[in-house]
Amino acid sequence: MSPNRRPPAPTGNLLYAQSGGVTAVINATAAGVIEAARGQGVKVYAARNGILGALREELIDTSKESAAAISALRHTPGGAFGSCRYKLKSLEDNRAEYARLIDVFSAHDIRWFLYNGGNDSADTALKISQLGEAMGYDIRCIGVPKTVDNDLAVTDCCPGFGSVAKYTAISTLEASLDVASMAETSTKVFILEVMGRHAGWIAAAAGLAGEGEDEPPHIILFPENTFDEAAFLAKVKATVERVGWCTVVASEGVRNAAGQFLAEAGTRDAFGHAQLGGVAPVLAALVKEKLGYKYHWALPDYLQRSARNMASKTDANQAYAVGKAAVEYALAGMNAVMPVITRTSDAPYRWKIEPAALDQIANREKKMPADFLTLDGFGITAAARRYLAPLIQGEAHPPHGRNGLPKYGRLKNTAVAKKLPAFKH
Repeated sequence: MSPNRRPPAPTGNLLYAQSGGVTAVINATAAGVIEAARGQGVKVYAARNGILGALREELIDTSKESAAAISALRHTPGGAFGSCRYKLKSLEDNRAEYARLIDVFSAHDIRWFLYNGGNDSADTALKISQLGEAMGYDIRCIGVPKTVDNDLAVTDCCPGFGSVAKYTAISTLEASLDVASMAETSTKVFILEVMGRHAGWIAAAAGLAGEGEDEPPHIILFPENTFDEAAFLAKVKATVERVGWCTVVASEGVRNAAGQFLAEAGTRDAFGHAQLGGVAPVLAALVKEKLGYKYHWALPDYLQRSARNMASKTDANQAYAVGKAAVEYALAGMNAVMPVITRTSDAPYRWKIEPAALDQIANREKKMPADFLTLDGFGITAAARRYLAPLIQGEAHPPHGRNGLPKYGRLKNTAVAKKLPAFKH
C-alpha cells in the first residue's frame, strides 16, 4: 500500500477550511467539496477563518445549508467561511497547537481535513497530514490547490489564476483603448500594477491583450527579470515616439539589481512575506522625472482576484473539480496528497485531475519558464500564449437580479456547539 494511502476511515466527519488570499472561484471549490461529500453521506464542517477556526473550535455546520445555497457558491466570490494568513510552526516548535488540533478533531469526530490554499497552505496541510502517526490519531489531510499567483509546483495551473488572468488581459485591453483615445493631449504612459511577488504569471497574462509590437501591453515587467532602468526608459520613449502612447504592466515583485523590491514597504505579513507598497507609482515617478511624460497608474489590488463577473469558465470548472476530487481522495484513504490539474492537450485544450504528493508541492515555487519571456525581457513568447490562452476561455457569469447586480450566495454559517475550553495561541 502507498505511504500516501491508508485504509478508508469507516465513519467520521470532514473538515474543510480556506486559507490565504481568496479568489473569484475558491467558493466553487467549496461547493465541489460539500456536494461530493453529501453524495457519500459524509457531514462537512467548515472552519471559520481557516486554520484559526480549527484551533479556536469555531466550526460551521454546512449540513444546515440548502442544496441551492451550496450550489450558489459556484458563482460567488470571496471566501464563504472566512480565510486567514497563519503559518503553523513545526511540531517540535509548537506541539501545543498540534495537540489542540487533535483535541478538536477528536471532539467532533473529524477524520478528514481538506485545506484549500496556496504554497504556505500546502505546507500546513503537509504538517497536519503527519499528525496521525505522530500523535496517534487517525486523520487524513488533503491539500486543495488555490492561488491567483499560479506558482504551485506540479499542477499545470492553479484554480483562481485563470480568472485573474482574464481580468488582467481584459483590463489591459480596455484601459489601453482609453489611453489611445486621449494620448494626443493627455496621458502618454499608463501603468497597471498586478499581483505577483516572485512569479510573473499574472503580468504575463496581460500579454494576451495584444500580439503585434504596437499592440498593448508594450512593456511587461516580471519579477523573474532584474529591473533595468535605462532599458525600461528607452523602451517607453521609443514606444511613445512610434505609437503615441505606451501601456506598461508590472508585477508587484519587480526587483532592482541589488535584489530589493522597487516597492518595498518595510513590513511583513503573517507568513513572513515582505509587504509591498506599490511599484506603479515608483515607475510613474521615474517616467515623469526622466522623460517628462504625463502618466496614469492603476492598482486593481483586490479587484483583480474578486471579479467573479469576469471569471474564466475554464477556471471555475477546474476549481469545482479539485474540490470534488479532494473528497474522493480522502474517502479512498489517501493522505498527504493534493488534486492537481494535468494538461493533456493544448489544441483542443484538455485536462484531467490527478493526485500528487504534498511533499513535492509544499515550500516550492513555480516561476515563469525562460522560454515564456521574450529576449528583451519585456514581453511573452508564443509558447507562453499557448499555455495561457486556454486558461481564460469561456464565460461563467453569475445570475443577475432586477437591480442589475449579480445575485451572489449567502450562507447561514450555523456554528457548531463547542465542546472544549478556549485555546490561547
